[in-house]
Amino acid sequence: MRVMVIVKATKESEAENDPFDVPGAAEMFEAMGKFNDELIRAGVMLAGDGLKPSKFGKRIHFDGKKRSVTDGPFAETKELVAGFWIWQVRSIEEAVEWAKRCPNPMPGPSDLEIRPLWEAEDFGPEIAAGVNAQREKIAKRY
Repeated sequence: MRVMVIVKATKESEAENDPFDVPGAAEMFEAMGKFNDELIRAGVMLAGDGLKPSKFGKRIHFDGKKRSVTDGPFAETKELVAGFWIWQVRSIEEAVEWAKRCPNPMPGPSDLEIRPLWEAEDFGPEIAAGVNAQREKIAKRY
């Protein structure tokens, strides 16, 4: 099963232009690098990265056929994402065990959220075949 592990943003992570401006960042990034190496060696980590603060982002709002764009920053930091991993695990419980070993991704209190990804097979063989064919096309491009 694949899961997305979401690193929730904090007021501090949203306030910085450079993640190394946060006190203790060098130590945190070193510890996180070691954790990522462990995930890679275990065959768990498929992808992962940090996101710039929302002040650099845009939101697209959909209402029927209408579209509107809102420039960041976005107010509610509890709902913002500062980074993510995509992990391949046997169960959500395994993902929780890995997440509990993670260095704190922020200098103060912080949260990780784990969400299973929908897999093509969750929708039956016909849809799975179409989704898998599309994934193969994408993989060939890279």
